[in-house]
Parts: sequence; structure tokens; C-alpha cells
Amino acid sequence: MLIEYRTKGFKRKRFSTPLKCASAQVYRSLFNVARQYRETFEVYGVKKSVEWPLIEGNPLVVHTAKRPEPEIPEEVECPDYAHLLPEPIQRFTTKGVYDSDEQQQLSFTQGAGHGGSHPHLVHSFVDALVNSKDPYPNARQSANITCVRIVAQESAKEGGKIMCMPEYTLSLPAK
Repeated sequence: MLIEYRTKGFKRKRFSTPLKCASAQVYRSLFNVARQYRETFEVYGVKKSVEWPLIEGNPLVVHTAKRPEPEIPEEVECPDYAHLLPEPIQRFTTKGVYDSDEQQQLSFTQGAGHGGSHPHLVHSFVDALVNSKDPYPNARQSANITCVRIVAQESAKEGGKIMCMPEYTLSLPAK
């Protein structure tokens, strides 16, 4: 379900979905709202939950069930997996790609784009081309990731109507 925080122009949105054993929410705060620029998420499970920081520079919060109340939340630094990349591009998981601080694009100064994922996605794509294999995400997975946003937008336009993802975006059964 998509919940609008600003109806005109859809400047801030929250998308919620129930999963088999968890619940997830994705937030997107863009421009012209009294909020830091954010694309963030929360996942709530029975045993553990995680909340992406609402304030830039703060750690993740991991909640663990069956602990005494004051010990349930724990601040955790999000790990950097740059070591999994070729050395020449490792530095791009935490820093921007432009030539000076004045020219940095905001998403890059906040962890090289989506928490440092961009270098990993590009490396996966180039590796797939070089080694003639399916990248991650592949075309179907990429369509799924993209269509979630499109379907959520359409749902918002129709008052939160439940809508199905297109068949071509769903994973193929395992062989």
C-alpha cells in the first residue's frame, strides 16, 4: 500500500508490503519538504528487524526479539563491502566520483549512491558482459525492482487500490 505524505506532486511517499514472515516499508523524501533527502527502508521480522537511519550519518538500528526491553534496539554500523570489488573501484562505495566537494551529487556524498551499492551493480554488469553470464540483477529482476515503484504510483493515483505486478516481472520457477 502506498501512503502519500504530500498529495500534490507525490513528494514524499511510504510503500508498505506484508511479506511471508516480515513487513517492509520504503520511504522516499525528495525535494521541497522539511526533511533530509532520503530513500530509506525498514524491515520488521519476528526474530529481528532493521531500520535504516532517518538522519544522515547515524547507524542502522537492529531490533532483536526476546531480549529485555532496553536491550531490544541496538545501533549497528552498516558494513562496507568494498573488499568484494576490484581494488581500483573499492573507494567508490563511500566517496563520490566528481572532482571536488562543490560538485558532489547528494546521493554520492551519502554513500556513493544507495548505501554504496552502485559500484557493486556496475561491477556485476561489466563482469556479466566480460564472462557472458547473467548479471545480478538480471532483466526480469530489474523489471521487478522498477515496476514496484510504477505500480505503487498507480496505486496512489487510485486511492491505494491493491494492484498486481506484471507477470513479466516475476521470477521464473527454479529448474
